[in-house]
Amino acid sequence: MFRLLRIALFISLLIGLIAGFDPARAQTPPPARPARQAPPTRDPHTPGYVTAKELPDGDNAPATADGNFILGPTHNPAPEMTIKPGVPHGAIFTFFMESADSKIYPGIAREPNTFGSADPDNPAKLIVTTSHPAPYTRQVSVYVPKQYVPGTAAPFIVGADGPDTSLFVALDNLIADHRVPAMVAISISNGSGDAQGSQRGLEYDTMSGLYAEFVEKEVLPLVEKQAHVKLTKNPEGRATMGGSSGGSCALIMAWYHPELYHRVLTYSGTYVNQQWPWNPETPHGAWGFHEKLIPDSPAKPIRLWMEVGDRDLFHPNTMGDNMHDWVVANENMAKVLAAKGYHYQFVFAVNAGHTDRAVKQQTLPEALEYLWLGYPAAR
Repeated sequence: MFRLLRIALFISLLIGLIAGFDPARAQTPPPARPARQAPPTRDPHTPGYVTAKELPDGDNAPATADGNFILGPTHNPAPEMTIKPGVPHGAIFTFFMESADSKIYPGIAREPNTFGSADPDNPAKLIVTTSHPAPYTRQVSVYVPKQYVPGTAAPFIVGADGPDTSLFVALDNLIADHRVPAMVAISISNGSGDAQGSQRGLEYDTMSGLYAEFVEKEVLPLVEKQAHVKLTKNPEGRATMGGSSGGSCALIMAWYHPELYHRVLTYSGTYVNQQWPWNPETPHGAWGFHEKLIPDSPAKPIRLWMEVGDRDLFHPNTMGDNMHDWVVANENMAKVLAAKGYHYQFVFAVNAGHTDRAVKQQTLPEALEYLWLGYPAAR
């Protein structure tokens, strides 16, 4: 049944692509991606933004505190982001997955230097005519801590846009200090491309449980085999993380499958209208999280750490839908999470761009410690 549903989904995608093809339109060049202007710098004290505690420059938020925080403009790497002598280092296992072997994601791609155009009757709907089936290869890197006891069920974190070597370094140090559990980290590369019409966009921006099901059914069994580990089935011991669309994907995985994941970490989460193909059930993509889904649903057992930069992405002219402002989207997320009583920590980083590397180097250890609060660390 699962295989038939996935085949039906892929067929419907192909039908959509074919339906969008117009021979007359094919005589003219396809739409190019609109030029992007530098995003404005936002003030965290802007009216309508959440009330947040301003931290001393260089400080991180307390790893035990829920709520909203403003990070100062200086972003130095945390000590835990450096390889330290005497600290046990985890083993890294790497393997590759081919699209031809996937029953869930056979592969698509958008033609280079093309984008799409907004539906004149619905600016929230992007029409893409240059996407087509295409193969891909993805890399999976697996970190297994030195402290892992063979045969035991390990907690783990799944990361998007891998490999994320900075995560592995942080875990070496945090696990050694007993600040997080001795977890496995599974860093999965995307299936190529970006945004609507691409394989990455299909995986990360689709508002459904499909990517979590792909990880569960096609990735995790290979992880256990290749890295010689056993992974826990307890959702309290399972986390997701990512940046940009990988961040929204991390929450999508837990939202649609809370029986699989309870902990989510996002940098510059793309809680905006990026979903393609358009779906009338979630017509505004991940913007719907703060617009409708979280406010109108019972609170789910999800713990969330999230960050946005003061110069994060802002694309008001991409579709003209007023749903492509990453700062506003993350601010709105903090509002609705607080209103529903979620355990969350929101960091507004001053002097920071989209998925800012310096901010991640400063905050990742604290973010991981906050994320795993309440789960027993190895002693």
